[in-house]
Amino acid sequence: MIQSINPSTEQLIKEYKPYSDKQVLSILEEVANEYALWRFTSFQERSKILHDIANALNSNIEEHARMISLEIGKPIVESRMEVEKCVWVLQYFADNAEDFLKSKTIKTGYKESYVQYDSLGVILGVMPWNFPYWQVIRFIAPVLMAGNTCVVKHASNVSGCSLLIEELIIDHTPFKNMYRTVLIGSNHVEMMIQHDAVKGVSLTGSDTAGSAVGMQAGKEIKRSVLELGGSDPFIVLDDADVDKASKTAITARFFNTGQSCIAAKRFLVHEGVYDRFVDNVYRGIKSLIVGDALNESTQIGPLAKQEFVKDIDSLVQSSIKDGAQCLVGGIGKGCYYMPTLLVDVNEYMSVFKQETFGPVLCVTKIKDAEDGVRLANQSKYGLGGSLWTSNMEFAKKLTKKIDTGTIFINEMTKSDPRLPFGGINKSGYGIELSAYGILEFVNTKTIVVG
Repeated sequence: MIQSINPSTEQLIKEYKPYSDKQVLSILEEVANEYALWRFTSFQERSKILHDIANALNSNIEEHARMISLEIGKPIVESRMEVEKCVWVLQYFADNAEDFLKSKTIKTGYKESYVQYDSLGVILGVMPWNFPYWQVIRFIAPVLMAGNTCVVKHASNVSGCSLLIEELIIDHTPFKNMYRTVLIGSNHVEMMIQHDAVKGVSLTGSDTAGSAVGMQAGKEIKRSVLELGGSDPFIVLDDADVDKASKTAITARFFNTGQSCIAAKRFLVHEGVYDRFVDNVYRGIKSLIVGDALNESTQIGPLAKQEFVKDIDSLVQSSIKDGAQCLVGGIGKGCYYMPTLLVDVNEYMSVFKQETFGPVLCVTKIKDAEDGVRLANQSKYGLGGSLWTSNMEFAKKLTKKIDTGTIFINEMTKSDPRLPFGGINKSGYGIELSAYGILEFVNTKTIVVG
């Protein structure tokens, strides 16, 4: 049985029976059959359906937010924000997809030549638990508006969220199989990728999972988008607004209890402002409220699973052994890991080299901007990054030297439906969101009239 457990209380919420191979194959066939109809609907019809789904979600934020908080321990205020962001991305693609996918003329010597964007078929989404609504909705909004249909294999510990999303969509479209979810283990993903109806796969998860899915998709010669881990640098130079940077650092690191691929994880701070930055974040961390995810005042909830406590603490303890200083934090009760501040961190420590998926803020002293860039690139990942300085021209030049998919200057890294989102290196490949993201799962077809 698949279990959904409340990490705040460690109590069982519900058990779900995994779908059989026969059920999964049946769902794939149904979604493939629906594609034959959905692909020829107009943009206006698709837009109306997505707006209907967005309106229904917006009218019932509390039910969906509560399920998020129950299943993964996300503070309820943040869960509401996640659902609200899902409403935004649905509306954004409903309003803009037609323009993004307009045919584009190419000047040649022919009478006429242009590119048109056709749908592909069934697209499989393999989704993570940490943003159980946002990851799914940001995947399906452009994919559906492009005329594809979707099947999602969600993380097992958020099966309640997965079924609620399916119910939401089915209840607000006449196309009952344009989107379906399957409750299965990761060992069944290869079977789904191999299915003839599946034309592409998008995975958000670890680089280990991405490697497996990427190989499977490559073997079947099917498109894939991989949004994987990150160890984002947060570079603070000596001319930065240190008070603003340190205040933002708290949110950038501890949102979703630090369980985010684009959370700032390595804080690279100029030696001239290092002590001030550390003092500010220390006081900020001490003021964070830890508690049950459903409490309105809670800012830090539990980690999503009990085993994650041991995982994050092993990185912390290893780094302390190698010379890092822990100013505050450590293991709490049950699934809780207290907000932690490590200073004197260097590039050889575990918390620097590996992704710290939890509420641990690590500060490293840098000599200058070039030292910061060097350390920022000292990672197998390359998802996002944040750069703090008052010199905008200098900052823009530095962005060319930092190996990430995104750089935010004087702001924390975040995803936005209007902006392309993706990484390099072990953070994956392909683009999500924006006009660029919708092109990942379409056939860019050349039409020539001689």
